[in-house]
Amino acid sequence: MGRTLEIVTGCLATELLTLHLQRPLPTVQVSRFSFQAAGCDGFNARTILPLIIEEYLGNSLPESMTMRIFSSIQSVNVNGKGSAPPEEINKEQFGLFLADLLRGTAEEKSCIIFQMLNSESEQVKGSQLQQFSEDLIASVVHVVKNRNLLNGWALENMQASDSGARTLASQLLSQLKPTDGQSLEEPEFIDSSWSRASIEDWLYKVPIISTFVRVVVILGLSIIKHQTELQKDISHLVPKCKRMAKKTSFVTLLDLPSVMYLNSHLPFEMQHMWRLLFSSQVHGESFSQLCGHIEAQGQCVLVLKDSDGFIFGGFASQTWEVKPQFQGDSRCFLFSISPRLDVHTYTGYNDHYMYLNYGQQTMPNGLGMGGQHDYFGLWIDSDFGRGHSKAKPRCTTYNSPQLSAKEDFTIDAIEVWAVGDLPEHLLSTNKKSVLDADPEATALLEMMGRTRQSEGLRDKDEDD
Repeated sequence: MGRTLEIVTGCLATELLTLHLQRPLPTVQVSRFSFQAAGCDGFNARTILPLIIEEYLGNSLPESMTMRIFSSIQSVNVNGKGSAPPEEINKEQFGLFLADLLRGTAEEKSCIIFQMLNSESEQVKGSQLQQFSEDLIASVVHVVKNRNLLNGWALENMQASDSGARTLASQLLSQLKPTDGQSLEEPEFIDSSWSRASIEDWLYKVPIISTFVRVVVILGLSIIKHQTELQKDISHLVPKCKRMAKKTSFVTLLDLPSVMYLNSHLPFEMQHMWRLLFSSQVHGESFSQLCGHIEAQGQCVLVLKDSDGFIFGGFASQTWEVKPQFQGDSRCFLFSISPRLDVHTYTGYNDHYMYLNYGQQTMPNGLGMGGQHDYFGLWIDSDFGRGHSKAKPRCTTYNSPQLSAKEDFTIDAIEVWAVGDLPEHLLSTNKKSVLDADPEATALLEMMGRTRQSEGLRDKDEDD
């Protein structure tokens, strides 16, 4: 029995067409794609020309990604013959394309990606992969913004997404390995050739690429999958952002592509929400302020920028506590954002995950992650303006290299984001008036004709 994949396009027409595929894949139900550009009524006509699909999509997708998608649909061989692809696409090709994209195997998805690369041979160049990856990430940012799915992130208050797209593309492509398993430096990679099997292996190892393609096609073509599936893709790709007091002057050290990448490395249950706890731009350059804002606030992502422009940080998998012992667990990691995007995870060598101490005379005072005292993978001194990343050749806890431009660095800015749900002890400390707990006192005031002075003055949650 074949599975059924139901795809409903958000276009004008709603009548469903049933396509019985000519190979053992699911039956695909696809709604009529109603193109009205150039006097053509889309699937009322047998085929769709490139100009029509481009005009129909308008600003839904960047032009380069529109044509990549068209080329991939166009390459679908419905008849199983070795003939050259036609200049137009038909509804059967469109249905097969969606089936492979949304429910296909890694091999079937690799075929889609391979055709999006506009390759006319069995090999693709590294330069083609680099351009495709940058186009794909830029398209994700484009559709998420256009569909108002930024979840509270304001692009104008973030670092530039175009440079973030290039950095993320380089990181994703670093996971593409030759058959001998050796990594290639960028000049070698650009000139290297890659087979379809290599692309398939890449998609298997780096699942966020398939998520990116799925989100771009679903949102760009206005295809509404089962709503819960689409919501899951978006919520774990772009977490909800809760910023402090609507401070429009605050500009985060993060860009949207790096947020998506870092979020994908967090434990699954923490990927849905980020809330700003501390920013040196907002709260000032004070270690005591930093400690006061992050202690007992739950799991956190700490990001800092040194005076040379390098941006890096770490994920604390347990709430920060001020004490002279190491804390945390193996879910902690260190990362870099600029000039290179990378995540460095636990090695198993020791349990020096995270450390926060303040006001002690016998133990180091500061915030550290990985390594050991005086040789942390990441260290922020209690003097606040100074830090170090001593990892030569690598940090023992996280196998991370030196994250900062210089081993001993000067801090330009720091921010800390709590991730996941609010800790239980914070949920139970809602701001309440004494009268909330004493209904008799409230009734007495009302009998005297008085009202509570605090009524309406307490802060509302940002969701409200």
